[in-house]
Amino acid sequence: MHIPDGFVSVPVAGATSLASVAALFIAFGRSQEAFGIRRAPILGLTTAFIFAAQMVNFPVAGGTSGHLLGGTLAAIVLGSPWAGTLCIATVLIIQAVLFADGGITALGANILNMGVIGVWVGWVLTETLQRLFGGSKGRLPLAAGIAAGVSVVVAAVAAAIELALSGTASVAIVLPAMTGVHILIGIGEGLITGGVLTYLATARPDLLPGEQQEFRGWSVPIVTIFLIAGVLSLFASAWPDGLEKVAENTGFIDLAEKVRIIVPTPLADYGIEGLGPIGTSIAGLVGSAVCFAVAFAIAKVVKPKNA
Repeated sequence: MHIPDGFVSVPVAGATSLASVAALFIAFGRSQEAFGIRRAPILGLTTAFIFAAQMVNFPVAGGTSGHLLGGTLAAIVLGSPWAGTLCIATVLIIQAVLFADGGITALGANILNMGVIGVWVGWVLTETLQRLFGGSKGRLPLAAGIAAGVSVVVAAVAAAIELALSGTASVAIVLPAMTGVHILIGIGEGLITGGVLTYLATARPDLLPGEQQEFRGWSVPIVTIFLIAGVLSLFASAWPDGLEKVAENTGFIDLAEKVRIIVPTPLADYGIEGLGPIGTSIAGLVGSAVCFAVAFAIAKVVKPKNA
């Protein structure tokens, strides 16, 4: 769902950028409640994990692929939708700048769709479902999985509206197309989100908020992240993702090549020229490390002064 350069108009890019900057400004202030000394590493690990997981596209019907967006997962693990917004925004900025994944001019739209709308829809719906399910921690993976799937569809609807407002495609065409394919991707999102939370609740409860256990260490999370980014990413589906497939089918895919802004980097498109699969692994490892470092620094900045 990463909108590339050329898909949104200047007014839409400007408006979504202003909205995203405002959301991030508020998120910096409101995230303090989510961080203390024990929680400081978690933003880095969560951000690195979501970056790595987004490299692994899974196939869905019709020659289309999708990948984890991670907004709902981030908000729940971090215990705050504001912290979730910071996490997803960090991933999106690093992807755009270092890997040419998502347009520089469309960065505001991508942060708004995935880092604000996706995160908050997932958080609010999870909280609502948890109350309906009786508040049991054992049902959190189910509630979060459902919410995560819905959040993907809502974020896709927001992207479709932005494309329509930009004159890129008719709303009557792009809205049902984006909604349909992202319902399928949302199923994958829900399964991954529920599965990760089930694992954390049983094997690593210290990584979840509200637990009194001390942080057990870095080795397992770091090894997991590096295995996903450096190994599992090599088996990602080569099929186009949901937005790209819709753009191909509706005829506006060429707009991305007409207005493509690439910040000079040897890691564009998650590879290094001439290195083949090894370049992809290196790109994944570097990206995960950068995401961790940036997010960990953010956690140190926004944590309460008395923590």
